[in-house]
Amino acid sequence: MSILDAQLPSEWTWKQVADLYWITKKPRNIHFADHEAIPFVPMELVPTNGKEYVSFEMRAPAQIASGTYFEKGDILLSKITPSFENGKQGLANSIAVPFGVASTEVIPLQRLTPEVNSRLLFYYLLHPEVRESIAGKMEGSTGRQRVPERVVLEYPVPNPPKEEQDKIAAVLWKIQRAIEVEEKLTATARELKQAAMRQLFTRGLRGEAQQETEIGSIPESWEVVQLGSCARIGNGTTPNRQHAAYWQGGNIPWITSGRMYERRISGSETHVTQTALDECSLPLLQPGAILMAIVGQGKTLGHCAVLDSVATVSRHVGFIQLHDKNISPEFVRYYLEGQYEYLRQLAAGNGSTRAALTSAILRSFSIPLPKPQEQNEIVAILNATVSKISLHERKQAALQDLFKTMLHQLMTGEIRVADLEIDTSEVTA
Repeated sequence: MSILDAQLPSEWTWKQVADLYWITKKPRNIHFADHEAIPFVPMELVPTNGKEYVSFEMRAPAQIASGTYFEKGDILLSKITPSFENGKQGLANSIAVPFGVASTEVIPLQRLTPEVNSRLLFYYLLHPEVRESIAGKMEGSTGRQRVPERVVLEYPVPNPPKEEQDKIAAVLWKIQRAIEVEEKLTATARELKQAAMRQLFTRGLRGEAQQETEIGSIPESWEVVQLGSCARIGNGTTPNRQHAAYWQGGNIPWITSGRMYERRISGSETHVTQTALDECSLPLLQPGAILMAIVGQGKTLGHCAVLDSVATVSRHVGFIQLHDKNISPEFVRYYLEGQYEYLRQLAAGNGSTRAALTSAILRSFSIPLPKPQEQNEIVAILNATVSKISLHERKQAALQDLFKTMLHQLMTGEIRVADLEIDTSEVTA
């Protein structure tokens, strides 16, 4: 059921935002020039995704040419597209002084009475239906549309009793804090992985003395090899889409560069035929091939994955099919992942007008190579860090789904918290 069609509990009422909030205006007796520095909130410091903490910069009054006056505790709601649709909003609870100045693209909303919990409206404005409905009333030219203040003020909002407002806000706040904890744990696990990769690919696991090589310091027992000396290297192609014989009834997985973020790839929703393989110089790759995005201006270029099934690839994907059984594809993939920025530099400096990693670049690319057992041990350590990252990402996704569900059910009274013992001290202080 749509949130605006919900049958609210009998002790709740529908109000307009203007019944409970007003748009903060700068009092006549406040002069910016009287202050040495003023908190300023540019649009990039307004948070998203339910985070409420608004960061700020301290600026001298002379550095503030324009802006929107707000006061401590206000909701700062972005009004311009696409910031509004992306949920860019925050609560100005963190400034140490009574007022500040924000971007002109912000609407500051201040409660009219202490009997209103500002977090309730803050979370309500994150409801997908609410945001979509308000966004549909934007005005202005394409690409610069804005939400009119009157649209926000006239919008309906559920109004539970204050005690229940506090408890609803507390439940949603606790879920958001849990999401932020998982985000931080994910970031920490990613940093741990990067640090481990730097250490493992230069120091190894045996505490050996170091040797200097063309790719830097590595353990004495390791060697440096070029990929071209231990693998078949090339790239795929994209058969003519208008030629039905290349696509219809195909049973050979055809993989594009967008899949490179998956780390391990098995199968594809898109298939080509044996005819395409025969006539279009498509490589038939075996499990263990390392695939890499070799063309593009975005972040995809340089990402790589290990193939887990027989498949072929598009013209934007390069392949490294190892023919030495003593080399772990995962070990090579991890090393290439650690060289992501360097690979992109090579792609940008290849002499072409378009950034690309050519087969020649990949053939001459050097990698460190320990004995098979140490390769496998290094892979196991890095796999463990990846599992840790995945665990926190899954927890974060589950909490985000929980937030969306609880947001709707709490705001419509489908789930009641009025009679539950909920600590609200953290969200009412």
